[in-house]
Amino acid sequence: MRVNRILLSASLVVVALVIQVSVLARLHLPGAVPDLLLLTVLGLALVYGHTGGALVGFGAGLLADLAPPADHAAGRYALVLCVIGYLAGLARPDNGRLKSATGPMAVVVVAALGSTLLYAGVGALVGDTAARHVGLGGLLFTSALYDLLLAPFVVPGIMALARRAENDPLADTGSAAQSTDISSGWLSGGTGLRVGGQKNGLRVRAARARVARAGRIKGVKRL
Repeated sequence: MRVNRILLSASLVVVALVIQVSVLARLHLPGAVPDLLLLTVLGLALVYGHTGGALVGFGAGLLADLAPPADHAAGRYALVLCVIGYLAGLARPDNGRLKSATGPMAVVVVAALGSTLLYAGVGALVGDTAARHVGLGGLLFTSALYDLLLAPFVVPGIMALARRAENDPLADTGSAAQSTDISSGWLSGGTGLRVGGQKNGLRVRAARARVARAGRIKGVKRL
């Protein structure tokens, strides 16, 4: 990974972990805790690809394993986020632009369910049966719900920052436009905003054509 990727990824992961531990974990929501760290890994993996996603996921998970008040074996969440980051990176768009929000939202739901199942599975292998007492079904539902609600406010911004860090602003003057395309693909995909804009453009062009046709007809009559 290049230096700009490492610096940006480290900064975003640290900020996400601090917010998750100090704010989200203290909301005492029923079921799971909104996983801001997972969403950060997903956003970076959708830009960096499967290799970068796996590396970011492993680093983020290892930091979460070591940060207090972690109560599980070190490396457990690192393995989970490494696998999730790798798989999410496989869904990266070829041109880096999102045409619809359906694909990324599906990635978020699958990642939330997969991370919970994988975390519980690794815990069962090492003798941690806490997920059974809490209720695995409730954890799956609430984790998918919370992450899905939080994703539109997190993932597009992280993807835009990652894409901007990939480009040299002095060499590529269109980097801002490219990052805007990525976030707008998530936010406006499936909402019909683009379709509405196209319809308005067609109406304006049709009106101009009618005015021009009327002008030509009047000119012919005058002759």
